[in-house]
Amino acid sequence: MKEGESVTMQNISKVSLFPLGQLVMSRGVADQVAEDSNFALFCLRSLRRHAAGDWGDLCVEDKRENQFARKEGNLRIFSAYEQKDLPKIWIITEADRSVTTTLFPADY
Repeated sequence: MKEGESVTMQNISKVSLFPLGQLVMSRGVADQVAEDSNFALFCLRSLRRHAAGDWGDLCVEDKRENQFARKEGNLRIFSAYEQKDLPKIWIITEADRSVTTTLFPADY
């Protein structure tokens, strides 16, 4: 993403390498998004990274699994993102690509 470029659903969909389906978040993530604009921006940027095939803070083997899942089109895609002073989030796109969920690890 270029410096100063805003993160919108439109530019997320432009970079998406696979269907995201309906976008949802856990209650805990939704509450924190409503209270903290920095966290909200972190979630949007992380969703953009997920859609673009940047799987975040995963080991090499898990990143390979995601690449395989993306190409096969019938397996779940999982990403994890961390940013200093913010809680870690996971983003999961279901195997049938009907839903992508942003959640805290404790919500799983």
